[in-house]
Amino acid sequence: MTINWEPLRPIIAGHQRFVLSSHVRPDADALGSELGMAALLEGMGKQVRIVNPSSSPANLLFLDPTQRIKKFGDGMTSAEAFDTDVHMILDTSAWGQLTELGGVIKHTKAKKVLIDHHFSSDDLGAVEFKDTSAEATGALVFQLFRFFDVPITKAAADALFCAIATDTGWFRFPSTTANTLRIAGDLIDAGAQPNLLFQVLYEQTTLFRTKLAGRVLSTVKLDFDGQLAYVTVTQQDFAETGAVPADTEDLVNECLKISGTKAAFIAIEQPTKSVKISFRSRVGLNVAAIAERFGGGGHKQAAGAILPGPVPTAIAQVLTAIKAALAT
Repeated sequence: MTINWEPLRPIIAGHQRFVLSSHVRPDADALGSELGMAALLEGMGKQVRIVNPSSSPANLLFLDPTQRIKKFGDGMTSAEAFDTDVHMILDTSAWGQLTELGGVIKHTKAKKVLIDHHFSSDDLGAVEFKDTSAEATGALVFQLFRFFDVPITKAAADALFCAIATDTGWFRFPSTTANTLRIAGDLIDAGAQPNLLFQVLYEQTTLFRTKLAGRVLSTVKLDFDGQLAYVTVTQQDFAETGAVPADTEDLVNECLKISGTKAAFIAIEQPTKSVKISFRSRVGLNVAAIAERFGGGGHKQAAGAILPGPVPTAIAQVLTAIKAALAT
């Protein structure tokens, strides 16, 4: 799918002030896309602020050394978030992923623009630039640098490289194409250093995270004749290991490494006792459709949802839904 970027040209040309936002619990694609887009707009002489519904995770703060990305409600009022010409939403098309910030976006008089690659979608009332075949929203922002002929700074190259590399599992997921690697090469030419970025992303783990991973993965369960694997993380696990929620990143992918598995999920108990579910699958099973049944969404092979607790009840519901999908 090829995006026609031409309708974005007059929107950017005709406005000066931009607010960029992404989803709750932002990942590297969300943050990298925002920082890349900010660099693009500032390269065109625009004023840019970045406001998200939740704080950036500690392991990704290296992408934002000046801490320009602000959390809505933490020194950022609704009036300040409203005060812009264009509100641009990146890497999500779901109201549920915007939480309290979604209320601002629903009522703003600012022009709304959406740039995303996720399969699931709500009507955000925005001018949409969406490509569900794209490997990452960061790849779409890269396209915009080329479309507007704006040079990519080293900081933007780092941000976009991390966005694309993490969303493709460091270029091993099926979404990776020859063009993905060409983009990566261009970003390296612009200053991105894959060896250093990999090190800071994946080789700076804490003892707490290691203890959590060992504890959680030792309890992995198989179901549906070994085609489904899942693990659970409770608040007690966090308390007893000293780990934090960001330390659960990628644990679900370990379940798919088990031979014979076609789907996996991780159930993470939240402080509110609700349960965050992250789904993964191999080619052929659409977990975004399963997530949507629970008010979530995402990609066909990677999606998420928040279910009411307690944990056993949430897991039972998810097991029923996934096994029904595997049986079809």
